[in-house]
Amino acid sequence: MKATQTMLNMTEEELTQVVLNRYENTPDVRLREILHSLIHHAHAFVRDVRLTEDEWLKGVLYLTSVGQICDDKRQEMILLSDNLGISMLVNLISANVAEGATESTVVGPFYVPDTEEKAWGESIQQLETDEMPMQVCGSVVDLEGNGIPHAKMEVWQTNTNGMYDIQDDQQPVNNLRGWYRANEQGQFLIRTVRPVCYSIPTDGPVGVLLAATDRHPWRPAHLHVKITAPGYKTLITHIFDEDDPYLDSDVVFAVKHSLTRKFERIESAVQDSQNDLPAPYFELRNDFVLEPLEQH
Repeated sequence: MKATQTMLNMTEEELTQVVLNRYENTPDVRLREILHSLIHHAHAFVRDVRLTEDEWLKGVLYLTSVGQICDDKRQEMILLSDNLGISMLVNLISANVAEGATESTVVGPFYVPDTEEKAWGESIQQLETDEMPMQVCGSVVDLEGNGIPHAKMEVWQTNTNGMYDIQDDQQPVNNLRGWYRANEQGQFLIRTVRPVCYSIPTDGPVGVLLAATDRHPWRPAHLHVKITAPGYKTLITHIFDEDDPYLDSDVVFAVKHSLTRKFERIESAVQDSQNDLPAPYFELRNDFVLEPLEQH
């Protein structure tokens, strides 16, 4: 009876401590640490804003709607995390990039594993388009500048209508995505079209949040790249168009200065044994620097 009376007379702070105590015996030490911090900060948030029951229910229903719209092609929960800056904060905390290595950024909600391998200089654009092609060339190297042979490079981007293939039924499967193998010297040649700035999906709960907070939904033009090689840390990054107007207001906060590049317009055609590209076209030259696993 005494215990019941104590429970009935708990203060706000005492309730938080009781909840924390209930999780004290969690066997996984890291899980216990995360849960304790989550409970502590979540309770503090509720007290800080004096959350009402109506507001709490609206929040629950909102998060429920985020989960309900997710499927095998749409990841609204990642999109919400991106738009709250949480994805980028996790990246900043966990990246710990060695000096001289290419910086990482968020993977985003549109990555698709197990795409098709592309030959040297083959285009990932499967549609007929009036847009000028773009070639991406350079090397995958280590911290000393030595080429990393046969690194696997996965790339993906939106079509010129600002939509990824998994958003757009008019695009073929795996349009503007695929993977390349660097050569023995770590060099690569990728063919695509110039990326465009685009709006993230606004027809779901994240769009409701953006409208309610008077924020725009735009991302600056970029190419996604994921690079893997034995003995090296996996790199997931973007290359941004340095002339894009949304660099300073990316809706998912993912721009890093070191990842911006000039997309050069080239007026003379290329025609040699490895490449045949009519002018005009855009060219992006960039080396990707990987760090060894033993750095961590």
